[in-house]
Amino acid sequence: MGLGGNGPCSWELCVGRVALRRTLRYSFLGTTGLESRSEMNLLQNQDIQWAAGLVATALIVATIIWLVLRKRPTEDEQERMRRRLLVQSGRLVDGMLLDLCEVEGDDGRTLAMLIFNYRISGVDYECSQDITQIRSLIDESEMRIGYPCTVRYQPGNPQNSIVIAEGWSGLRARLPQLPLLDAPEPMEKSPADGKEKISTL
Repeated sequence: MGLGGNGPCSWELCVGRVALRRTLRYSFLGTTGLESRSEMNLLQNQDIQWAAGLVATALIVATIIWLVLRKRPTEDEQERMRRRLLVQSGRLVDGMLLDLCEVEGDDGRTLAMLIFNYRISGVDYECSQDITQIRSLIDESEMRIGYPCTVRYQPGNPQNSIVIAEGWSGLRARLPQLPLLDAPEPMEKSPADGKEKISTL
């Protein structure tokens, strides 16, 4: 049998050509499948990364909006929270009332300020407390300038202090009274020897 390009071929040669074609075809299909799977995995990973980025961005934007739009405590609310904190955890020390005056606030309101001083560990502190909110709870007849008082201050930050709060007052209605001591017995001098003698009655 001839081996020309147009002539019939031997049985072995024909079988070899068919096997080679099948091998090349399956090899090509297998390589294309692996590449397709790799591309799909890459696209899936990219989609996951994009989704995670969008979620993180949305959370950041939502947090910023909440911080901007949330209701911030007013100055009166902050002062109320400060008094509550000091009543619960403040330490006590003796102080002195110096003055009660009225000043104009930044918002145009008239504020009642109680000025007092106290000493802690050899250091003198002079502070003021805004008592505008709780002035109606105070008996001003007990607020005597120059009288001692009890001060509550924050440990570690002695400048943060109060004299009056809801349900607690460091005002004192009167000066502390010292106990009376017995008068000493009279001394008599003897005319004979000039020595002092204690009379026995």
